Amino acid sequence: MEERFADLQLLRYEVPDFESLPLRQKLLVYYLSEAALLGRDILWDQNNRYGLQIRDALEAIYTHYAGPLEAPDWQAFVIYLKRVWFSNGIHHHYSYLKFKPEFSRDFFLSELRKAEAKTSQHFDADKLAEIIFNPEVMPKRVNQADGEDLLLTSSCNYYGEGITQAEAEAFYADLKKQADTERPPMLGMNSRLERKPDGTLFENVWRSEGLYGNAINRICEMLGKARHYAENAKQHAVIDKLMEFYKSGDLKTFDEYAILWVQETEGDVDFTNGFTEVYGDPLGLKASWEGYVNIIDHEKTSRAKALSDNAEWFESHSPVDERFKKKACHGVSAKVISAAMLGGDLYPSSAIGINLPNSNWIRAEYGSKSVTIANLTHAYNLAAKGSGMREEFVIDDETRQLLDQYGDVCDDLHTDLHECLGHGSGQLLPGVDADALKAYGSTLEEARADLFGLYYIADRKLVELGLTPNEEAYKSQYYSYLMNGLLTQMVRIEEGHQIEEAHMRNRALISRWTLQNYPDAVQIVCQNGKHYVAVHDYELLRKAFGTLLAEVQRIKSEGDYEAARQLVEGYGIKIDVELHHEIRQRYERLNLAPYKGFINPRYELVRDGEGNITDVSISYNEAYDEQMLRYGKEYRTL
Repeated sequence: MEERFADLQLLRYEVPDFESLPLRQKLLVYYLSEAALLGRDILWDQNNRYGLQIRDALEAIYTHYAGPLEAPDWQAFVIYLKRVWFSNGIHHHYSYLKFKPEFSRDFFLSELRKAEAKTSQHFDADKLAEIIFNPEVMPKRVNQADGEDLLLTSSCNYYGEGITQAEAEAFYADLKKQADTERPPMLGMNSRLERKPDGTLFENVWRSEGLYGNAINRICEMLGKARHYAENAKQHAVIDKLMEFYKSGDLKTFDEYAILWVQETEGDVDFTNGFTEVYGDPLGLKASWEGYVNIIDHEKTSRAKALSDNAEWFESHSPVDERFKKKACHGVSAKVISAAMLGGDLYPSSAIGINLPNSNWIRAEYGSKSVTIANLTHAYNLAAKGSGMREEFVIDDETRQLLDQYGDVCDDLHTDLHECLGHGSGQLLPGVDADALKAYGSTLEEARADLFGLYYIADRKLVELGLTPNEEAYKSQYYSYLMNGLLTQMVRIEEGHQIEEAHMRNRALISRWTLQNYPDAVQIVCQNGKHYVAVHDYELLRKAFGTLLAEVQRIKSEGDYEAARQLVEGYGIKIDVELHHEIRQRYERLNLAPYKGFINPRYELVRDGEGNITDVSISYNEAYDEQMLRYGKEYRTL
């Protein structure tokens, strides 16, 4: 079962073998899943200061509309609401551009007044209408355009109104002077930067007795219930320390939690819950709220374990300068998992691989955890079969056969290499600020991890480890990666716009840099009026990826902001207008949705006649709108 609208397709993922888990583990999954859903409102507020008000208004109209279902305004309104639900706000989850409503302002105001009359709710209708319908009001959630004030031109809610980029950067530069330079906390991660009446800036910290306190207390309530079903003492300590951090908001406590979490590798059930990724902040400091729960896939984890067990070999054989390599790889763990619940910034759109923690010094001293989410990848693969993408965009039958034979296994392996080893590789030189690359940091970090995976997926070591079937399989990943970076990822971008999102910028940067600097290895060719990627020398491609990896690692290790800016601005952002138009037209004829996301399963406690919990049921039949409306009621915290 699936749903299609606008540029989106909703998929379902199954949680393999959940029914066969012992009750104790089912209850652990259940309460951690509740905690993963209770932070939903935090993300909505982080994305936009009016996000929750707009969501309430749209849902009020949706649930009380009594007009004709065939009315064009109503049909356009439904699509708009579903897009807003998907993006956790009024801006596209990937392009960050504000959605353009295809229904009228009069329809919105009229239906909102009718909804108000049927409920006790009251809305500032004119204010909300101005935000929704005026294209000049809050046009972009995250702006990273070079030369502009990134805070004044972004509508995310991590900074108080009127605070400039220069003010914020100066504020955190002063804080860093006072911080531990050897084991620096992730300053700014869990707060909104605001202005006092006297003009000075301060951090309004997200914690139990502070900003988002009600949501955080509800999360802690569920974490407290989950701790009773922890699988081991380490897992118990992780939950306790996370709750301690939520209560205090102290970043040193967060580091203590992250260290405990990365060392807990024995349980079958694992989770993250909290302020995690910084892609939603134009300065790359503030972390969006996310939560997910997972169950290990023991059979598939052998693949990831082979990589983590050999982490030092990969690090020592990396093509980067010896000064930038880790001297020892501590605590690198990797596993393949099944997602059991997605929440916050991982829902409905989710990553398929995750590597945490983000702190560079914790990675260096204690290691990291890497996961590849197999049941989400499986759902994506099923949706892609028979789509016609390869027939339309791959240059010839021989290359299509290569991708058909090895594409899935090499896609998964590249994700493993990216998450398990790529993000965990390398080191900063002493005294280099982890945030030195500023707005370009996220793109360069993703490029570094992707290049690590691209370089090593062609290595004979992977054949020896039994991870690739032969020395030809890697070619499928090289071709599909370049095809995506040079051509097909452009289908996700509206014509007339540039690349905004960090992962897309990374793929464009790598592919275009390689195209320009290694024309003997890869070219874009035109056949019968259509453009394709043509790979002439796969071995030379590996040399290209190794060369660029060495440079990107140097940039990060030395904190070379200007070199980072030149790479991203030179290769990662601008789009060829004519080629973009061609690719979009070819894609539209396939009638596919360029973005995909997921509907969560639903867990419910099963009780006997005396009220005792006897089981946890799981079901997969909840409709998208039904789930969103239920979440809005059951997990409303702000």
